[in-house]
Amino acid sequence: MIPLTKTFMPPKDELMPALEKVLYSGYIAQGEAVDIFENKLALYLGNSNCLTVNSGSSALHIALILAGVKDGDEVITTALTAEPTNTVISQSGAKIVWADIDPKTGNLCPEDVERKITEKTRAIMVVDYAGVPMDIKKFQEIEKKYGIPIIEDGAHAFGASFEDKKIGNHFRYTVFSFQAIKHFTTIDGGVLCLKDDHEFEKAKLIRWFGISKKLTRQENDITVQGYKYHMNNVNATVGLIQLNHIEKVVDRYIKNGRFFDEALKNIPGIELLEYYPNSQPSYWLYTVKVKNKQNFIKTMTDKGIMVSDLHKRNDSHTIFRDSKIQLSKLDEFEREWVHIPCGWWVTDEDREYIVNVIREGW
Repeated sequence: MIPLTKTFMPPKDELMPALEKVLYSGYIAQGEAVDIFENKLALYLGNSNCLTVNSGSSALHIALILAGVKDGDEVITTALTAEPTNTVISQSGAKIVWADIDPKTGNLCPEDVERKITEKTRAIMVVDYAGVPMDIKKFQEIEKKYGIPIIEDGAHAFGASFEDKKIGNHFRYTVFSFQAIKHFTTIDGGVLCLKDDHEFEKAKLIRWFGISKKLTRQENDITVQGYKYHMNNVNATVGLIQLNHIEKVVDRYIKNGRFFDEALKNIPGIELLEYYPNSQPSYWLYTVKVKNKQNFIKTMTDKGIMVSDLHKRNDSHTIFRDSKIQLSKLDEFEREWVHIPCGWWVTDEDREYIVNVIREGW
């Protein structure tokens, strides 16, 4: 079976000595390894303000706090995403306001987002679904016009770019997840990329109980509510070794994605996504829209290819029932969207086989 997702790990003889060194160093909490990892991650992403944390969800929560989101506020978001994007909004006490998607991409529709803005809107949560950058230019215009911060959930889009700058540089807050099956994993973890130096320093306090690591415990005075959201030296060490391979890993996703972009054109019953101008997807999942979706899934599975729609639309969960509204474009997309394998493990032979199976029909 060609899997839909698969965890990349560096060679054992490269990773294990580094892990053994840190595990027996006498210091495995947040320390020098985390600092070095953040600096090297900043070089890769092109943003000097990279704050590592223990999960992408923690990074989203910090972003919401920095954006000033509190009980009774509204956050506009998408129902087409992994659940933590939206459970963390509920965690903040804010009301979720769903906006519809652009059916050409699966990403949030900026025009519908703008229609949903009210005086209670404190943030807009936007997802680069499946590794396809959302309409960054239009959302930058919305952020500027209304003064409402965009929080970019880039969990699917590590290594993607817009106007030749990697995702992580276009909004006040961008979040990546380093969970097990993403492009880049530290076993678990995440990072919050920020534009503002002052907010970067405040985020450091929120990450660690409101306590500054620049001062002794006796010198500290907690002035902001903080949490135990820090990354540790063990996860950071995994990340440091992973960074040695990230260009090769992301490049393979992109090469496979571009191959499918060409090879799947004009096949009856299948429709490819469109990409916004000047954007380069990183194809965490390769998304297609197909007629007779369940037949497609069964046929591909029977032929040894794992395919799935993977994510359950979030507005169908009981926890979000009070926010339920009609989302006609998402309804339309849901009937047809499905993902096929596209990652670093998909060989040239695998991708040819996948295309040939699709051409045979379902």
